[in-house]
Amino acid sequence: MSKLVGVLIVLILNFFMSCSEPKKELTKEIKYEETWESLAQYNKTAEWFKDAKFGIYAHWGVLSVPAFANDWYPRLMHIEGSNENKHHIATYGELSEFGYHDFVPMFKAENFDANEWATLFQKAGAKFAGVVAEHHDGWSNWGSKINPWNSVDMGPHRDILAELSKAIHQKNMKFVASFHMARNLQIFKDEPRQWLNDTSYFPYNPKMATSSKDPLLAKMYGNISKEKFSQDWFGQLKEVIDNYNPDLIYFDGQTQKIPESYRKKFVAYYFNNAVAKNKQVVFTHKDGEFPKSVSLEDFEKGRMNKITTEFWLTDETISIGSWSYTNNLKLKSAKEIIHVLADVVSKNGALMLNVSPMANGIIPENQQEVLLTIGNWLKVNGEAIYGTRTWNVFGEGPTIQEKSGMFLDKITYTPQDIRYTKKGNTIYAIVLGWPGENIPITLTSFTTKFLGDKLPKIKAVSFLGAKENLPFDFDYLGLHLKTPNQKIDDAAFVIKIELNDTL
Repeated sequence: MSKLVGVLIVLILNFFMSCSEPKKELTKEIKYEETWESLAQYNKTAEWFKDAKFGIYAHWGVLSVPAFANDWYPRLMHIEGSNENKHHIATYGELSEFGYHDFVPMFKAENFDANEWATLFQKAGAKFAGVVAEHHDGWSNWGSKINPWNSVDMGPHRDILAELSKAIHQKNMKFVASFHMARNLQIFKDEPRQWLNDTSYFPYNPKMATSSKDPLLAKMYGNISKEKFSQDWFGQLKEVIDNYNPDLIYFDGQTQKIPESYRKKFVAYYFNNAVAKNKQVVFTHKDGEFPKSVSLEDFEKGRMNKITTEFWLTDETISIGSWSYTNNLKLKSAKEIIHVLADVVSKNGALMLNVSPMANGIIPENQQEVLLTIGNWLKVNGEAIYGTRTWNVFGEGPTIQEKSGMFLDKITYTPQDIRYTKKGNTIYAIVLGWPGENIPITLTSFTTKFLGDKLPKIKAVSFLGAKENLPFDFDYLGLHLKTPNQKIDDAAFVIKIELNDTL
C-alpha cells in the first residue's frame, strides 16, 4: 500500500509540474518549393515595405564613365551613325580600337564613400536604399566569382555592394539591389534583321566586340548561350543574396528571357533564405514577368491612377533624360518629386528615387540639394507618409491622371490638388502647393458622397509643423478652413484631421 501511495504522489507531483511549465510551441520549418503555388504562400508584401514608402538607389558603374547622352550609351555607341557612335569615335577612336570594355579601367570610384551615401540617403528621408547591382552592360558592382567583369577584380577593386550593404543597414535602412542584366542576353545574333532590336542590349555586329567569341568579351556582351546565361543569372543573384542580404530586389524588364524554371529557382531561394535569416524580403516585376502572387508590380516613371488593394512600387529618377550621370545633367525639382511621392502613397504605392553619381563616386551638389530639400519636407510632414495607409479616396482636385502604367507624361499639380493618407483615427490631407495666405480651403471628400450617411466627428484640425489647432467648419458641403497668415511650404503642406472614431 505504501508503494502505491508513493507512486500516486510522484504522478501527482509530475502532473502539477507539467502544468506549471510553459508550453513549448511546435514550430514548423517552412520550405518553399519551386512552384508558383508553393511560392504564393509567402507574404509578398513585407511589413517594413508597407510602412517605408520612400527609398533611394543609384544607377552607377562603368556606364557612368562616358557621361554622355544617357544610360543607354553602352548600347547606342555600337549603332553606326547614332550621335553616341559619332561621339565615341571622335572622343575615343574607332570601336575596333576602343570598345565599351575599355571603359572598365576608367571606373575607379576613387571618391566613393558608402557611409557618406548612406548618411545622405537617410537625411533625405529614405527608409530603403541601394545601388544597381548589375545593369544591362554586363558589369557587376560586387566581387562576383561568376562574372569576371566585377568591381573587385577590375575597375575600382572594391566590393561596392559589401560597403553599401553594411553602411545602409547600420543606418537602420533596408538594402536594395537592382538587377537589369536579363536584357544583356543576346538572342538575335543569327537574325541580321533583328540585330538592332533592343530586347538584347548590345547589338550584335560582326565588326564589333559585341560579336566576339573570346570568352571574356562574350561574357560582358551577353554573347553566350541562353542556358549558360540563365545559370549565371541565378548564380549571380544567389551570390548577392548570400553575401549582401538585400531586403528588396528590383528587376528591370526582359526577365521573361530567363526560363521559368530559373525564375522559380530564384524566388524559392530568396524566400527560403529570408525565412532562415528571420527577415522579410520583397522583389518587384514589370509587365507580368513574375506572377503578382509572389512579387510586387513596379511602374517605371509611372503609377496607378486609383487606389489598389495591392501594394506596388514606382521608380523615378531625380534627373531628366538619363538614369546615369552625364555632363550637364538636368534635374527635377524637389517639389515635383514630393508631389509624386504624395500621389503614389495616397494610392497604396511606394516611391524609389534614383540618383546619378559621377564615375568617381561623388553625388553632385545639385542632386544632394534636391535630396536634402525632400528630407527637410519629410522631417515636418513625414507622419503623413510613413506608416500610413490609403483612405476612402486618394484625393481631389482639378488635375486628372487619365491612365495607369509606366512612362507617363509629366503631371503638374496645383494647390487645389489634394492627396489623402490615413493612420489610425487621423486623416492627412496633403495640399500640393501653396494657395496663399488666409485662403479658404474646402475638403470636399468629407461629404456623404464619399463617406456615406454617417459623417465622422472631428476632434481637431491642425497643420503639420504648427502647434495650434485650427478653427474649422464641417457641414454637408465639406470641411472648411483657412490657410494661415504665413506661408508654410511652397511644395506642399499637410492638414492633420483627428477624428473621434475610425472611418
